[in-house]
Amino acid sequence: MTVLADKVVKYGYIGKTLDVQLLEYAIYRLHRKESILGGTILIKIVAYFSNNMDAYLISIQEHIGISLLALMAAIIIGIPCGYACVKHKKYEKWIISIFQVLRIIPSLAVLILLIPIMGTGIKPAMTALVLLAVPPILMNTVVGLEEVPDFMIETAYGVGMTDRQVLWKVKFPLATPLILAGIKTAMIEIIASATLAAKIGAGGLGGIIFTGLGLDRIDLLLVGGISVAVLAIVAGLLLELIDRVLLKYKYIRKW
Repeated sequence: MTVLADKVVKYGYIGKTLDVQLLEYAIYRLHRKESILGGTILIKIVAYFSNNMDAYLISIQEHIGISLLALMAAIIIGIPCGYACVKHKKYEKWIISIFQVLRIIPSLAVLILLIPIMGTGIKPAMTALVLLAVPPILMNTVVGLEEVPDFMIETAYGVGMTDRQVLWKVKFPLATPLILAGIKTAMIEIIASATLAAKIGAGGLGGIIFTGLGLDRIDLLLVGGISVAVLAIVAGLLLELIDRVLLKYKYIRKW
């Protein structure tokens, strides 16, 4: 691995997966004087968008669709499981351990294992992405609910709130910042890992990236890789906007 790639991995800008391999390959090609600014690759990129804009937009749509579906499924699973861990402490270790173990398995390995069961297409891709995304949402839900101050809960009961009211009007609102942070982490991981879905025919921007690898075309690698990075940044900004709208009190200026 080059020094640049080592620094990128060290400071967390991209994961140690396909993105690093693409970065390595791009650096190698650029060291061979095939400069983007020199014109050759730039011309190819412009030509690609001129001739394949419809296919590119379809890939973007597929990538966003897979990512959103996986995120919704992860939220539906992760938040209730997090609440169950807090409500029933004896099950906490087992629930968290199961999802953490499943998360350790590489997404590509999960896809390969699921193909004999689910075949190819969007189903195994969704399953692998959901398994990847549930742990950060689950863990942040657990931490958020456990960190609600006891005096707040006692005060809520003191004014006559029921258990359901305490849960929805006290615990979850106070845990929301951490839950949103977990959702943001999960979303970025899903967008980055959804490129593998193209390997089993689920579509997305991974198709452009793997075509570039197969044809030794750095222009396609750049188009696919930069598009994935831009989607991740846009998703992060949208979730940050949601955070600011839902949690306005965090951003009130204190004089």
